[in-house]
Amino acid sequence: MTSWLLGMLILALHLLGMLSAVQALMSARTSQGAIAWILSLVTVPYLAVPAYWVFGRPRFYGYVSARGERDTVLRRVLEGYRERIVPYLAGAREADVRAVEKLAMMPMTSGNRAELLVDGKATFDSLFAGIDAAEDYILIQFFIVRDDDLGRRLRERLCAAAERGVWVRFLYDEIGSHALPERYLKALREAGIEVSAFHSSRGLRHRFQLNFRNHRKIVVVDGYQGWIGGHNVGVEYLGQHARHGHWRDTHLKLTGPSVLGLQEAFWEDWHWATGEVIRLDWLPRQSEASSQNVVIVPSGPADPQETASLLVQHAIHRAHERLWITSPYFVPDHSVQDALRLAAMRGVDVRIMMPERPDHLLVFLSAFSFLPDMLRAGVKVYRYQPGFLHQKVILIDDAAACVGTVNLDNRSFRLNFEVTAFVPDRGFAAEVEAMLERDFAGCREVSLEEIRSRPLWKKLVSRGAYLFAPVQ
Repeated sequence: MTSWLLGMLILALHLLGMLSAVQALMSARTSQGAIAWILSLVTVPYLAVPAYWVFGRPRFYGYVSARGERDTVLRRVLEGYRERIVPYLAGAREADVRAVEKLAMMPMTSGNRAELLVDGKATFDSLFAGIDAAEDYILIQFFIVRDDDLGRRLRERLCAAAERGVWVRFLYDEIGSHALPERYLKALREAGIEVSAFHSSRGLRHRFQLNFRNHRKIVVVDGYQGWIGGHNVGVEYLGQHARHGHWRDTHLKLTGPSVLGLQEAFWEDWHWATGEVIRLDWLPRQSEASSQNVVIVPSGPADPQETASLLVQHAIHRAHERLWITSPYFVPDHSVQDALRLAAMRGVDVRIMMPERPDHLLVFLSAFSFLPDMLRAGVKVYRYQPGFLHQKVILIDDAAACVGTVNLDNRSFRLNFEVTAFVPDRGFAAEVEAMLERDFAGCREVSLEEIRSRPLWKKLVSRGAYLFAPVQ
């Protein structure tokens, strides 16, 4: 009897492996990925089936998006908001900008102010001032929140805002904030703040979606001021961690109609996490200090397109003179690698700034496997020396720049929910250029000979690490 049950179990696993292989064939985003999954699912289903259902799923199924067709409540609210924003739509748009709008499924608005916030002190000084000045509501979302000095300062300000009658919603990623203790969340709830994890694996139907993350960092105050960028909430982001030392990061404060794009991204995430359709102020208000154009580009594994990867490729193809990219995790897919090489070959000043000190070892090692081809094509690679580099910034010629949460790796391109501000404004691009010039002054340039001279064992380790790039 025992052998009969064992045989049935083995047969069931093989059948499940074959069914999973069919799904991999129909849904995998690359032919290499499809072949790898199909072979493993058919030959070793005992190991491959659970791995596939955790790491191999290409879409975040079940995410209730306002852009989808299934939720009419959200769509009705958005239709009203989009009508109100018509007077703030930017004028004549180049084809390049229209492509970004289509990727974002959001319009470019005028009447904004985009203010660069360099490093942690400037970011959290600005953010805390905004929270302290809130009158109506605060929407706050981070990938990582720590119960350390900075996290407790944030909690105190949010609780103080709630006590004076400000309505607060607090959203965090349960994987990124896995170490956040319940006492931290309890204190927020006791102050009247609504708190929720993102719940990637919410419910039995979506219980295998463990490999997806909500990597967004969004704060919105009163529907008029917003913050977006690379910082999470922890003292290391202030440079107060012995392992990392100085932490180089960039955030962005937005004022004006573009903040409604950040608000919409949070609103969708909150609806997925809680099922609640929260009432917000959707009335656009123009910034009095500036009139810059901005497109907010949310991206994630629920999108019909690979939004983040296509946005980066679009930025590369758009560049004619200069393309400067900073990313702490640089393991782009082949299409992005090819685009970077081609840009360098046509004479674009392509520079990639990466950290010298590793944060995630596999990602750090993976880069060495393809850097030789990049360097041979004329791409310049720089390693940041003063500390850990975490900013996610792209400068395109002297015409536009992107600041957001997207890293140049498979996780940001296909597995994470991310958000980026695309700012096609020469004044803003000049500020970003000056900021990056200072950063490059603290870098060393990587040579082809340096990569070639690495011992064989290091080359083998790098190639092995690169095989894990799809799940890093």
